[in-house]
Amino acid sequence: MKITLKDGSFREYAQAMRVYDIAADISGGLARAACAGEVDGSVVDLRTVIDGDCSLNILTVSDAGGLQALRHTCSHVLAQAVKRLFPDAKVTIGPSIEEGFYYDFDHAPFSREDLDNLEKEMKKIIKEGHKLERFTLGREDAIHYMEERQEPYKVELIRDLPKDAEISFYDQGGFVDLCAGPHLMSTKGIKAFKLISSSMAYWRGDSDKAQLQRIYGTAFATKDELDAYLAHLADIKKRDHNRLGREMELFTTVDVIGQGLPLLMPRGTKMVMKLQRWIEDLEDREWGYVRTKTPLMAKSDLYKISGHWDHYKEGMFVLGDEETDKEVFALRPMTCPFQYYCYKNGQHSYRDLPIRYGETSTLFRNEDSGEMHGLTRVRQFTISEGHLVIRPDQAEEELGNCLKLANYVLGTLGLLEDVTYRLSKWDPNNREKYLGDEAYWEKTQDALRQILTENSLPFTEAEGEAAFYGPKIDIQAKNVYGKEDTMITIQLDCAIAENFDMYYIDQNGDKIRPYIIHRTSLGCYERTLAWLIEKYGGKFPTWLCPEQVRILTISEKFDAYAETVRKELAANGIDVTVDNRSEKIGYKIREARMAKLPYMLVVGASEQEQGLVSVRSRFAGDEGQKSVAEFIEQICKEIRTKEIRREVPEEERKQEK
Repeated sequence: MKITLKDGSFREYAQAMRVYDIAADISGGLARAACAGEVDGSVVDLRTVIDGDCSLNILTVSDAGGLQALRHTCSHVLAQAVKRLFPDAKVTIGPSIEEGFYYDFDHAPFSREDLDNLEKEMKKIIKEGHKLERFTLGREDAIHYMEERQEPYKVELIRDLPKDAEISFYDQGGFVDLCAGPHLMSTKGIKAFKLISSSMAYWRGDSDKAQLQRIYGTAFATKDELDAYLAHLADIKKRDHNRLGREMELFTTVDVIGQGLPLLMPRGTKMVMKLQRWIEDLEDREWGYVRTKTPLMAKSDLYKISGHWDHYKEGMFVLGDEETDKEVFALRPMTCPFQYYCYKNGQHSYRDLPIRYGETSTLFRNEDSGEMHGLTRVRQFTISEGHLVIRPDQAEEELGNCLKLANYVLGTLGLLEDVTYRLSKWDPNNREKYLGDEAYWEKTQDALRQILTENSLPFTEAEGEAAFYGPKIDIQAKNVYGKEDTMITIQLDCAIAENFDMYYIDQNGDKIRPYIIHRTSLGCYERTLAWLIEKYGGKFPTWLCPEQVRILTISEKFDAYAETVRKELAANGIDVTVDNRSEKIGYKIREARMAKLPYMLVVGASEQEQGLVSVRSRFAGDEGQKSVAEFIEQICKEIRTKEIRREVPEEERKQEK
């Protein structure tokens, strides 16, 4: 057989060979570094036997497939350690994931002390150098094997495998796990690992099934790589909006109020107000929107017309019982049907279109309790919602403008570089979920695909992610932990106008159904605030800061001057406070720095005599003395232009001086 290698060279063998043996034939060093193989583009175990012509790439830990094999093996070492220290624990699944691996166990919660002890036991197992031996069993023998070991979850997995599936196991020093691989040849191949955390998880992700305990870990080729990753995790924890947002008193949650119902504190409210006012002025003055204000609830009749009652009722908060109450209401999960009736309030000519309705909408969605997280997944939230009623011939231009507006907003916030684009399509195998036929969906999906292509935006396509009435352009972003959420959405809807008998009069006097574009320009304000907290680590652009300037007095003798400066700044729209406590100035400066404020103005005898302020910023440190007028001009320009000033590192500041 002829084996073509990655560099284009080839080797020929007269008999079948394992991937590992071919690696050893090429080089002993390559065999020692090998983690898995790639045969004709598919990742395989090192123990896989090759018996015909193929292309072969030996994967090391430097390759994604090789690193996954290393981490997968580490998850088995974790499971073996758990069975040694907690013999009654039942094992379930333990895959490698993007950032490392996890393993789920049916056991009581694991403490940090438990994780530390498990790490010690894992090091013993690695040092023992157990070879991982692969073997297979027939279905009934495999079930019997795991029943004897009293591992019910493995038995369930085996029973659910396809009838023709090969059922393979790996044995490492007496610990045997049901697994398809691939794995390292020996536990000694694991050089650097760490158990990160533990949390609750449901068996097979189903909240109706058993609660398990999930242990997360990671593994790398070297200790240096592991240390760098752990440092990255430490930074992530500092940026986690759920922690940092509370520390900065931007928001809080209260058990008696409920999950997914955060309280925005004054500082967080100030930031959302700034965002909201900016978006409303931007849409109305520069992008041609008109504003509506509609009810937070409606009768079920409205949602039956829109289709939400049939397609989305489980996600709504319903007030009343259809069987016993004369009228049943529901809190709104969206604003579109309300704005349709604003349109229907009068008759419209083709010359009137497009009509762009905008609303700062508070919405309610009955999210699963297990999905709640800080400000990113909540049950009550506010979005920059809009619906454009357009003629079919206006679709391309208006969709393009919606995308341009969204990208402008993201760019201004400094978030554009962090997003990806997704075309969310229908699932043709689940037709009852959607309005319209196949031709409708192909037409509308092609229209959105064309907009993304014309704007030279790289995008992915996701089947089954569309709304029930139309496809979407979803602008996606990841939080600090790598979880992806939809931040902004643009949807084309060519069907819903029929439900509401919406029309316009064309040039021939005929009634024509308009198209609808559902869109947001900023998305959810709460989720955006969470994103900003994590992006900037709490060090927001000056225009967004709830407190932009803090005036620090050297002593109480300068309180009157500080108040004069405060009034002058406030008169120019600057959010300013005064710290006139009887504390040393060094202490006040440290506190202001810890609060991540953009500017501190120190005032003492010299400043009072000359009508100056000593400016300290988090961007450049000590900026020297300036007149009050000069500082006001500087900061007002920064706020007006929404400039994102770069923070100059301390070393650079010293070099500049």
